[in-house]
Order: sequence, then C-alpha cells, then structure tokens
Amino acid sequence: MSVTETETFSYDLIREDVLGEILGEHTHDILYWAGKSLARKHPLELMDEAPAFFQRAHFGELSVEKMKKSETIYVLSAPKTEGRCFTLEAGFLAQQKQAIDGVLTEAYVEVQAKKSQVWITLKSDSKERV
Repeated sequence: MSVTETETFSYDLIREDVLGEILGEHTHDILYWAGKSLARKHPLELMDEAPAFFQRAHFGELSVEKMKKSETIYVLSAPKTEGRCFTLEAGFLAQQKQAIDGVLTEAYVEVQAKKSQVWITLKSDSKERV
C-alpha cells in the first residue's frame, strides 16, 4: 500500500467508522458544523483556493460546475462515494463562501455514486449580511 493509500485508508477509518459510531444518527449534522468550524480555523482568501485545500486534506478533486449570482455548484470527485457522508466538505465550503462574501451561505449535498461524484450546491442570501 502506498503512502497516499495508507493516509486515505486511515482517514476513512476515522471518518466513516469511528465518527459514525460515536455520532450515530447525528453524524451528518455534526460533520456539517465541524466543517464550518474547520473553515474558520483554516480560512481561505478566495474560493479559488478551495480545490488545493481539498487536495491537501485528501477530500478529493474539487471543481466548479456552475456559478450564478446566488448559487455555486461544486463537483467533488472522490474514490469512494457510496455510503459516505460529505457534509464536512459541504460545511467547509459554505463557511468559506460566507466569510469571503459576507452573506449567509448554506450548502446542500447530492451524491452521484455511479459517477463517483458529489455535487455540493452553495446557496447564498445577499439580503442576509453576516
């Protein structure tokens, strides 16, 4: 097993098995808020920096699929998508966008297991300044 495979395996063990066991039915909600907390500890200056952060964190390959005024859709390509929770990544992106733009932002996740992709939609409310 290569170093990258070992790191990914270790990450998956903790993320999916240990945290899932500890957090139980609240896993998705808690990981979303943990992602927001992680973003506050590792702030980005621009959303363009997010793909590089995702690579360093072994979250997967992140790219922008579509960008509108109040909505941005990211595609996350990850080796394992089926049965996995991606709310940590969603919370991270939502908080980064909210901090950078200064408006309330929430994220929604749609797993496309057959394509090994996750669509993370960020929706911002320009009327809600933070």
